[in-house]
Amino acid sequence: MSEYQYYELAAIDRPLTREEMAQLRAVSTRAEITPTGFVNHYEWGDLKADPAEWMRRYFDAFVYVANWCSCRLSLRVPRATFGDAELEPFAVEYRLNIEATEEHWIFDWSLDESEDDDRFAMDDGSGWMRRLAPLREELLRGDLRPLYLGWLAGAASGDLEDDAAEPPVPPGLAALSPAQQALVEFLEIDPDLLAAAQAGSAPGPRESDTQADADLDEWLAQWPREDMVAMLKLLAQGRGAEAERQVRSRHEAWLKARRPSPAALAPQRSVAELYEVAEVARGAREAREAKERAAQQAEQQRQREAHLRRLMDDVDRHWAAIKAQAERGTGSGYEQAVQMLTELEQAHQLAGRREVFDGALQRFMERHGRRTALRRRLSEAGLWS
Repeated sequence: MSEYQYYELAAIDRPLTREEMAQLRAVSTRAEITPTGFVNHYEWGDLKADPAEWMRRYFDAFVYVANWCSCRLSLRVPRATFGDAELEPFAVEYRLNIEATEEHWIFDWSLDESEDDDRFAMDDGSGWMRRLAPLREELLRGDLRPLYLGWLAGAASGDLEDDAAEPPVPPGLAALSPAQQALVEFLEIDPDLLAAAQAGSAPGPRESDTQADADLDEWLAQWPREDMVAMLKLLAQGRGAEAERQVRSRHEAWLKARRPSPAALAPQRSVAELYEVAEVARGAREAREAKERAAQQAEQQRQREAHLRRLMDDVDRHWAAIKAQAERGTGSGYEQAVQMLTELEQAHQLAGRREVFDGALQRFMERHGRRTALRRRLSEAGLWS
């Protein structure tokens, strides 16, 4: 297979109409098309449409993966979710593009020319929508962390000048949601640069269930009666999903207005300053990983020595098993015999009884030394010359 491209688009706020589904079917005869999405992959061709235009017209989420080490995520939210000035600091050409239509914001994260060939050789793209789509709900709540991660991907790729200022650091960056962690993986954001960014982030808000209920009561108390009646009418008309979207959107906008501005919570740094902090984070990470490796190696050595000591508890049985493997007269039997002899040699060495092993091996070879294939394997293993 010379190339592979995966396209998945999701309609979240409203289902596609029959007419819209027919329009999509006219573009692709073999795609999986439902009222909530479009899925297709191409091994020799390409989608005969512009996904960006489809995002403007039909869909709320789009995931693209190509085996030439490229991937893309687009999410669409209502225009009222954010103000223009609020989003401007996060946009980075080629990494996070932000488009404004009459009714929506469309956010587009991209990764091109990844160096992880193995990832894109194995990744068929089919699992990313499930992992990344929750980012849209987070954006609707006014969570700016997904946008900051897009900017950080741009900083990591060298698309920004050293003196470029970072955008306001959103609170809670050190406690990413599962979807945000998936975005870090999707964009291959450098972990040390992420650690540097997290060092400048204030903790996210933590509300108890009691406080959340109190906030909800306060918000509902502010609702005009006619707005509540309008929501009840939608429910009575069988348009419950639309009513839920409107209620949740209004609630998230109210919560967002109550949160402090990220700009007031943390000082902004330059890209160069972030890289300086990242170098410190890298040193700390490497030291931590070295310590963890040393501990793992020590534990493996302890377990290995315990295993070798157990071998010495019943040496005769192990010699019998080695002889049985040798007498099979097969290549696999010889391989098993050499493997067991190697362990038995190490066990005797650990117990300070190497001369005992040498004598037993000499007697073993007096009986089996004519087996040329076995003797060659023992020589290669350094057990016999």
